[in-house]
Amino acid sequence: MNKFELKNTPQWQNLEKHYLSIRKTHLRELFENENRFNTFSIRENNLGITFDYSKNIINSDTFKLLMEFVKTAMVNEYAKKMFSGEKINWTEKRAVLHTALRNRSNTPICVDGKNVMIEINEVLNKMKKFSNDLRSGEWLGVTGKKITDVVNIGIGGSDLGPKMVCEALKYYAVGPNVHFVSNIDGADMYEVLKKLNPETTLFIVASKTFTTLETITNALTARNWLTVKLGDKAVKNHFIALSTNTKKVIEFGIDEKNMFIFWDFVGGRYSLWSAIGLSIACYLGFDKFVEFLEGASCIDSHFLNTPYEKNIPIIMAALGFWYNNFFGASSYAVLPYSQYLHKFPVYLQQVDMESNGKTVNFEGDRVDYETGPIIWGESGTNGQHSFYQLIHHGTKFIPCDFIGFVNPPERVGDHHEKLMANYFVQGEALAFGLSKDEVIENLRKAGVSLPDIKVLTPHKIFEGNKPVNSILFDELTPKTLGALIALYEHKIFAQGIMWRVNSFDQWGVELGKVLANIILPELKAQADNKHDNSTKNLIKIFNSHKK
Repeated sequence: MNKFELKNTPQWQNLEKHYLSIRKTHLRELFENENRFNTFSIRENNLGITFDYSKNIINSDTFKLLMEFVKTAMVNEYAKKMFSGEKINWTEKRAVLHTALRNRSNTPICVDGKNVMIEINEVLNKMKKFSNDLRSGEWLGVTGKKITDVVNIGIGGSDLGPKMVCEALKYYAVGPNVHFVSNIDGADMYEVLKKLNPETTLFIVASKTFTTLETITNALTARNWLTVKLGDKAVKNHFIALSTNTKKVIEFGIDEKNMFIFWDFVGGRYSLWSAIGLSIACYLGFDKFVEFLEGASCIDSHFLNTPYEKNIPIIMAALGFWYNNFFGASSYAVLPYSQYLHKFPVYLQQVDMESNGKTVNFEGDRVDYETGPIIWGESGTNGQHSFYQLIHHGTKFIPCDFIGFVNPPERVGDHHEKLMANYFVQGEALAFGLSKDEVIENLRKAGVSLPDIKVLTPHKIFEGNKPVNSILFDELTPKTLGALIALYEHKIFAQGIMWRVNSFDQWGVELGKVLANIILPELKAQADNKHDNSTKNLIKIFNSHKK
């Protein structure tokens, strides 16, 4: 389907007509059906997941039409291509096989006639040995001291994923402290190094090409910090590389034996399942890392084998498509009610917006419909005291995902019950709001005078009808976190297929890298300034005021 055919399909046009008939229907009206929750929710007992999508502006007709569109888009057919190793990232001529990294059945998967599971298992075994040796003290620093701190140096997918997982699962940590440096701003590295002892610090340099400006700049700074204190010989004991570029790794001074490979079929934002997850294995222990992989593998199976009508990522994708392309929802809020998951929305920003922030379809034509939304959010009640006012009362239409857990890892008094009371009531309030009659009655019961009731009433009315998905896990464990991440990965993939965009390249990111390398010499007065009038003068001011 090209850009014209997509909107002209009967399935799109049927949704367009249906939207006109349901757009003003309120969730209060839809919930007059007492079986609505049973109709629009899914329970997966093997992972302890409840997915409630009943608080969406849909009825049985909407759902049927959305599933028909998903079938027309051939999402399952493309998913099979991805899982089997076909090169669905056609602009870079690459397979897309982050799913192979967590293929716990070890079923052979071939790319160019080669079973990739052989190398994947070799790297996993190497990760197991290294992480076990590091935690046990078999791996020591150059002066014979045990490693107490691991610094992961990366950016983008080489930073956001491992950082989010280590933060989310810190309750289960059994290894050395982990730190993450990504920003080329020297403050990032400075603030981490000032707390560390070079004798007990290990650096993991994560870069596919080993040429990424931010990562290599930070790695060189870390190497200088280390060697000034301990000498050049210390690099062998204190640096590990995660890369595909053996030559550059060796040139940096890292022993090839201390290099963990991954492959061009692993995109950065999907790489935490690979050797990029080494910091996770060191921090949690390798057994917990395997549990993390297993959770994602369970969702892979669910996504690939479950009919659309009961397929959680497919339904998430279809609902997001419904609001993005028919209701005009330009953004989507992800709201985890767990402080452990406070970095999850930031992580999802990259996975989603870098994947589906595209304007060109499969055929290379500019699309004439909306693609990926803006993803944002914050954890729990922090968000309630920040931006919920706008979601509840503002003019923007913002669908929300609420993520919660029945049983937290920690238990501190009645904190969790109070947290989850907010989880449930916020979802309810966004969906159903507060009517004029309810506001007047509440004010009257509170003893407010009639004149004040008249003044206050319009300010206290909440329209509601804000769509809410409730994702409720029984527990937060390595396995359920793996499942949660995979749910969103497959949602994003399905939406990419529905929008007919390549979710696995990122030419916008590449453009920034190229342009930064052009300007850098100009900031060191090594090249002429040949830019637009604004950029030219900003660079001139920067150079003239530099100390």
